[in-house]
Amino acid sequence: MPLKSVCGRPWRMSKYTSMRIQEERNMSRSRSITHSTIHPSNRWMAFAIIGALVLALGTLTACNGATETSTVPPEDVPVVESGSERIIEVEAAIEPFRWHELRTEIAGTVAEVLVNEGDNVTAGDALLRLESEELERAVARAELDLQQAQLTLEKLQQPPDEEEVMRAEHAVDQAAAALQAARLNLTAVSNDPIHHETLEDAQNVYEDKLHKYEARLKLYQSGQEPDYWFVDQAKQDLDEAELYLNRIKQQAAVQLQNAHNEVLKAEQAYQEAQEALAKLQKGPDAHEIEAAKLDIQAAKLALEEARDNLEKAVLSAPFDGTVTRLDVDAGDPVSAGQVVLVLATLDRLQARTVDLTELDVARVTVGQPAVLAVDALPDVEISGVVERIGLQAEDYRGDVTYPVIIKLTDPPDTLRWGMTAVVKIQAKAE
Repeated sequence: MPLKSVCGRPWRMSKYTSMRIQEERNMSRSRSITHSTIHPSNRWMAFAIIGALVLALGTLTACNGATETSTVPPEDVPVVESGSERIIEVEAAIEPFRWHELRTEIAGTVAEVLVNEGDNVTAGDALLRLESEELERAVARAELDLQQAQLTLEKLQQPPDEEEVMRAEHAVDQAAAALQAARLNLTAVSNDPIHHETLEDAQNVYEDKLHKYEARLKLYQSGQEPDYWFVDQAKQDLDEAELYLNRIKQQAAVQLQNAHNEVLKAEQAYQEAQEALAKLQKGPDAHEIEAAKLDIQAAKLALEEARDNLEKAVLSAPFDGTVTRLDVDAGDPVSAGQVVLVLATLDRLQARTVDLTELDVARVTVGQPAVLAVDALPDVEISGVVERIGLQAEDYRGDVTYPVIIKLTDPPDTLRWGMTAVVKIQAKAE
């Protein structure tokens, strides 16, 4: 006869035991009630049946006892408070509503630090100042360049007056006269009788000395003049005459080249004077005016950049807050982009969850109440409300999580930036 289960598994009596029990029942029915003794074989059979029943009963009792005393560790899941709500318990960190690492925008040397750690500042307050002497000079140079560009444009746009035209015409006349004089001088140098006479005399002396040298050399070579001293003396006289002739030629060439250069310079000056007069009479050129305007724009940009760099020498607070960290002192060199201090709104702290998984974030909505238990403040319970839910997932120890910002209703003064907490959010049930 089958039992329902033993230790959670189906159990059935063996075929042999079942047959023995049925046989005993039949034998019992055929016995007389008056029998006062039991046959030994029948007693053995009874003991066997009783033993089997006791064994089965003990097995069932042991299984039931094991079932009642065993426990299964509960899963780590949010506690369901009611049919429509549940509590989501996550870890969080305390942080300011707003905080920022302030960096220097330009390189330089710290001239003055105007705050200390722990100081409360207002938006716009100066916090740190760099040395600015060179920056101020750059602004002054840029201002002068802009003024010069503006004056150039104004001069181009103004029509010429009669006096200016007269000056230009006089310059043309002077240049023409200078050119004529240079040309006359070139002609005079080229045809100078004294120069030609001097050159002719030097040439005659050279030729005479040459003939005498050749004659002395022939006499010596033919044996008519045994002393070579006369040949050597004639050669020295010839060399001196040649040097004098070359010097006269070189001086003449230099004088002629100088006169020619003066003519070229006079021609160029005359051409420039004519062009200046024509330009003055014609008026300003459109391309020159456009170029002058571009110069003004470039000067303005340079001035704006110089002033901007001068303003960057002073680091100001972008919002109301508290200086929580200060990394530099007066005299320290800094580079562009270097963090010099940290500013935070310590008067407005909030909690940011760190391990809210993608499975639970769908049940969190803005406005849901929350309760915080801060590890460092075991006797304090802080109320809050869900203010913002992150739109982008983050990775936290291999899990996909979403940050949720909890606005604190009335945080205690002992609450600090960076403290860890456990947040219980009253969220919607699945």
